[in-house]
Amino acid sequence: MNNELIKQKSWWKRNWKWFVTICGIIVITISIFFSSGMGGITNDLAQAYADTELYENALKKVKSNHRVTELLGEIKPIDNLAILEGQVAYSNDNKTVSSSIRVVGAKGRANMDISADLVNNEWVYKKINIRIKNPPEKKQTIEIITTE
Repeated sequence: MNNELIKQKSWWKRNWKWFVTICGIIVITISIFFSSGMGGITNDLAQAYADTELYENALKKVKSNHRVTELLGEIKPIDNLAILEGQVAYSNDNKTVSSSIRVVGAKGRANMDISADLVNNEWVYKKINIRIKNPPEKKQTIEIITTE
């Protein structure tokens, strides 16, 4: 009977090829992400999630418009997925925003376009538009606020 111990190679010696390859792929992916400008878009989306007041106040103004409630019905609150699906662009050191998000009402769907400036920690709206897209026969744009 042979009682010799079988000596195994260390973890590093067995797996170094996989480890180095995966680390290389991760580094390349991260560098492509930041060099493509996606880092800025990610920052804008994160800022939009933090600025709930921006969307809540705009939605209050939209809900107070009789024509919008007549066409869309009762408008549901904006969820986080609506912000993610929309477009958000901050500029001027995060003091100016241009955004477009979806709005869902009991009778249809629309997009809300917002343009606003942050003045003394309060959003001052330059533009709020509702673009009704569903149902198609009611397709139109309603200006809630326009100061541009």
